[in-house]
Amino acid sequence: MERRKLLKLTAAAGVGAVVGPQILVRASLPVYAQGSTVKVGILHSLSGTLAISEVSLKDVELMAIEEINKAGGLLGKQIEPVIEDGASDWPNFAEKAKKLIEKDKVATVFGCWTSASRKAVLPVFEKLDHQLWYPVQYEGLECSKNIFYTGAAPNQQIEPAVTWLLKNKGKKMYLLGSDYVFPRTANAIIKSQLKKEGGTLVGEEYTPLGATEYNTIISKIKAAKPDSIFSTLNGDSNVAFYKQLKDAGITAKEIPVMAVSVAEDEMRGIGGKTALGHYAAWNYFQSVDTPANQAFVKKFKAKFGKDRVTDDPIEAAYIAVQLWAMAVKKAKSFDINKVRLAAYGLSLDAPEGRVTMNTNNHIFKTVRIGEILADGQFKVVYATPQPVKPEPWTPLIPTPFKGCDWTKGGNIKASLDSRDSSVALTLP
Repeated sequence: MERRKLLKLTAAAGVGAVVGPQILVRASLPVYAQGSTVKVGILHSLSGTLAISEVSLKDVELMAIEEINKAGGLLGKQIEPVIEDGASDWPNFAEKAKKLIEKDKVATVFGCWTSASRKAVLPVFEKLDHQLWYPVQYEGLECSKNIFYTGAAPNQQIEPAVTWLLKNKGKKMYLLGSDYVFPRTANAIIKSQLKKEGGTLVGEEYTPLGATEYNTIISKIKAAKPDSIFSTLNGDSNVAFYKQLKDAGITAKEIPVMAVSVAEDEMRGIGGKTALGHYAAWNYFQSVDTPANQAFVKKFKAKFGKDRVTDDPIEAAYIAVQLWAMAVKKAKSFDINKVRLAAYGLSLDAPEGRVTMNTNNHIFKTVRIGEILADGQFKVVYATPQPVKPEPWTPLIPTPFKGCDWTKGGNIKASLDSRDSSVALTLP
C-alpha cells in the first residue's frame, strides 16, 4: 500500500518534472508562436476610394502566403492571415492596426497604401514595438525601425522621373495632386528639384481624394501651357482626370502626364486608349522581361483570371511577404526584433529584378519609366542599369535627419530614438 502510494507520488512528480518545464517554456513564448499556426495581419482599403488599388494588394499577399504554406509553412507552422478593411479612412486604419496587434496577436502586418494611412498607423506600431511591411512608393522624409518599406523612396521614383521629364519633354511643369501628405510632400521635393535643375513651375493644384471634377483645372492647365504635368493624384480620381483630359482634346504629344500612382491595375478603370502615350514612373511593370516576372505574372493570372494584371505595388506587396518569410527562416524566430535584424542584407530575385534590404529598412530597386499603350500596358522607355540605393532623406528638403541605419540606432546625427523619427516637418 505504501509502495503503491509512493509510486503514485513518484509518477505525479515525474509528470510534473516533464510537463512543468514545457508549460513554463510555452508561457514564455509570444502568443503567435504557441500553436500550429502563426497569424499575420493584412490591412488594406477593401472599400472606399482606395479600394480600386488596394484590393489587389490583399489578393497577392494571400497568394504569397498560400505559396509559403504549400511549401511547408514557416518554422513548422502554417500562416493564418487575419484580414481587416481600413475602408479608405485613416483613423480606422489606426484602430484596425491596434486590434490586429493586441487582440489578434499577429506576428507581423502587411498593409496600407496612402501615406495618410501609413502616418495614421505608424504611432501604433512604434508604441507597441510591432512591425509593418508597407508596399507602396512614398514621399520619404521618414524612417522607422518598425516599418519595412518595399516600395520606392523619392530617389527611386519621383526625382528620376522629374529629371527625365526636364531632359526629354521641356522645362515648364504643372503639378496636380490629391490633397494629403504624399502629394504635398512629393511636390515640395519636385519644386526644390526644379530650382536645382533649371525647371519652371507654371501651376500647382490639389483636389480632395475621390474628386471627380477636373474641367476647371484642365482649363487652367491649357492656359498655363506646361511642357508636362506631374500627377500625384491617387485612387479613382485618376479615372475622371484622364477621361476629362482626353475630352478636352489634350493629347500626350501636346502635354504628357507623368504619374507616380497610376499603374496597370488603375489602367483597367482608366482605359489604355484614354491615357495613350502618357507616362508613369515605377520600379516594376508587368512587361518587365525576366524569368522571375514571367513566372509571377503566370501564377497571378492563373489564380485571379486572365483579365487581371500585375503592377508595381502588387509586386512590392508580394515580395514583402517573401522577404518576411526569408527573415523568419534566417532568424529561426517570429520575434519582431530578431526578424528585423535578420532582414538586413537579404536579397531576392524578385519579378522586378534583384532587390536587397538595406539597413535603413528600404530596398535597392531599379528605376523605370513606362509609356502607356492602348492595351493598358507600359512600354519601358527608361531604366537604370543597376538597382538604386534607397535614400529616404532627400537632400532636396533640408532636415536634421541624415542617417537612418537601424544597425546603428537609426537617425544618427539627430540622436533621437525611433519614436521621434517621423516628426512632422515644415515644408517649404
